[in-house]
Amino acid sequence: MAFAGRWETETQEGYVEFCKLLGIPDDIIEKGRDYKLITEVTQDGDNFSWTQIYPTNARVTNKFTIGKESDMETIGGKKFKATVNMEGGKLTTTFPNYHHICEVSGGKLIETSKAGSVVLKRTSKKL
Repeated sequence: MAFAGRWETETQEGYVEFCKLLGIPDDIIEKGRDYKLITEVTQDGDNFSWTQIYPTNARVTNKFTIGKESDMETIGGKKFKATVNMEGGKLTTTFPNYHHICEVSGGKLIETSKAGSVVLKRTSKKL
């Protein structure tokens, strides 16, 4: 249940490089560079609801069960199927263009997205 709660972005490393690699337009990258993403997570055993709220109040909610294929969606509206696994207390999944790992460490939510050699690391504090 460590993931459950409401989180706000504190820091991002590798944001611009990661977004460019995914083909996000420069104007959108610039708008999102300093935003404080809110992540809301509810957990009931192996069942999760993971919502990301963007400054424009755009929301993306993905519901998944550990170890089972689920329907997912990106902020860009791309729909895909993915399986989220729990490995050593970390949630791991593969999105269409990158691998994503989430963990709670030192009371912070740490999300690491990796595409090739480019890494985006987002650290959030609990609200």
